[in-house]
Amino acid sequence: MQKKNILKGVLFVGIGASIYGMLATFVKLAYQEGYTTSEVTTSQFLLGLIGLLVLNFFQTITSKKALPSPTSKEVRNLMLAGTSLGCTSLFYYIAVQYINVSIAIVLLMQSVWFSVVVESILTKKWPHTRKIVSVIIVLLGTVLATNLVNESLDLDWKGIFWGLMAAASYTLTMFTSNTLATHLPVFRKSIIMLCGGSVIVFGFLFFAQIGPLHFEGLKSLYLNFTENTEHIHAFNYSIFWTYGLILSLFGTVIPPILFNIGFPNAGLGLGSIVSSLELPVSVTMAFALLGEKVIFIQWVGIVLILFAIVLMNLPKKERISYAGN
Repeated sequence: MQKKNILKGVLFVGIGASIYGMLATFVKLAYQEGYTTSEVTTSQFLLGLIGLLVLNFFQTITSKKALPSPTSKEVRNLMLAGTSLGCTSLFYYIAVQYINVSIAIVLLMQSVWFSVVVESILTKKWPHTRKIVSVIIVLLGTVLATNLVNESLDLDWKGIFWGLMAAASYTLTMFTSNTLATHLPVFRKSIIMLCGGSVIVFGFLFFAQIGPLHFEGLKSLYLNFTENTEHIHAFNYSIFWTYGLILSLFGTVIPPILFNIGFPNAGLGLGSIVSSLELPVSVTMAFALLGEKVIFIQWVGIVLILFAIVLMNLPKKERISYAGN
């Protein structure tokens, strides 16, 4: 029975990670059809919120026992934590405006070593040797996977900046998701966090596409860091029935459900290893659907990053002591 549960957990986490890995490719396709970052993120979060509300409703009426409700403090903390969720999507989607999806996903995976740094700061303990080695391997893999060794490569600094910002936000999201209100049902917790993320997304929508940019200083700063065509047309509502549904299902509804079913069965270590499937799936999708060029040295870098994730999450060997020795 235990093996069956582990296999189930691995399967659910693997499918969830693979689905999440497809997300950026669909975002890029939406950009190619003229949709903006604010339209993409708004449709994803709004439809995702509606989907989770429907699922929460059915879970509530079909549950045989009363489901726990969050306190006002938990709601406040979860909404605050959810802002990092909105920032992750927003920063990641801005990044893919300037750089290839295969590069953006590598930058997002820098959350692997970002989390090591954050954990060390919070625990006030130096990371053990294996984690330090893993971080070095991730950095080496990143250099290869982004093809930085190619002197003729011209990477847009805006894409690099927003990709790293997405990784920082993603790190914060992972920490808060695993520590705040863990007793709540997944749908209720996800709804509250998504509301927090929606504040960021809807704020960006108003600033970028609906509200006028009155102040020249803010306008100049905005144009320097985002696509300069965001505000030139009214909101295109067709995004909701074209890419919005796909993005909401693949980004805010299905993966969290699969992860919350899979991780308890697979365990955090094994689950983290399997969830790294997001990286090769994302690169493969970009190669297949977008025609992005991925050379051999980049695949070597991707393999190194995956190896570092496995190394970091392998269980520690327990020392066995024998009485009388």
